[in-house]
Amino acid sequence: MTPARTASGSATGRGRRAARSTGDERELAILATAERLLRQRAFADISIDDLARGAGISRPTFYFYFPAKDAVLLTLLDRVIEEADAAAGDVLERLAEDPPARWRELIHRFHETFGAHRSVVLACAQVRGTNAEVRRLWAAVLERWVHAIETAIEAERRRGAAPGGVAARDLAIALNSMNERVWYATFAGDGPAVAEGDVVDVLRDVWLAAIYRGTPPPPA
Repeated sequence: MTPARTASGSATGRGRRAARSTGDERELAILATAERLLRQRAFADISIDDLARGAGISRPTFYFYFPAKDAVLLTLLDRVIEEADAAAGDVLERLAEDPPARWRELIHRFHETFGAHRSVVLACAQVRGTNAEVRRLWAAVLERWVHAIETAIEAERRRGAAPGGVAARDLAIALNSMNERVWYATFAGDGPAVAEGDVVDVLRDVWLAAIYRGTPPPPA
């Protein structure tokens, strides 16, 4: 999976100098304030004044870094996506070594990343219906992840580890969508939800059943 660009266009993460400018620090302070406040209340209840005050800057200074409150949420989402991509690393490239272990590793890494930023994930899920930019960003990222899983499923089928059946793309869409909903329910406590300590293994077992259809996948 390839890392997503940052929504703000800044070079956060890789390639960043160790010493940050004052402007960088202020931008990071706004983002940190937003994520902290999201752990306490809904995105709709957070004002630009709240963000500016928490970052130790004035309201006019806030607009130097972000054109609107929504841009802060988009940047937070993009940073979480970038972190998830980095966490996934080369797991899918090593899938044939031990498919059950590698699928679990991939799901666990995403779970750890999303769980560490659950307030951002939940806020984005809640505003996606009304925020077109969040919806477009998430759709583009999900499409990329679907393609990566589709490619992995097809590779498992080519080597004879997984049987044919449902189109690999359709299966990848269903599995990614399932993960999204199950994680949301677990993080939000929304309706019937899998306990957080069990969710990785539950998802892994469903993925194995769907991809290998009861046939233990052999290592390469």
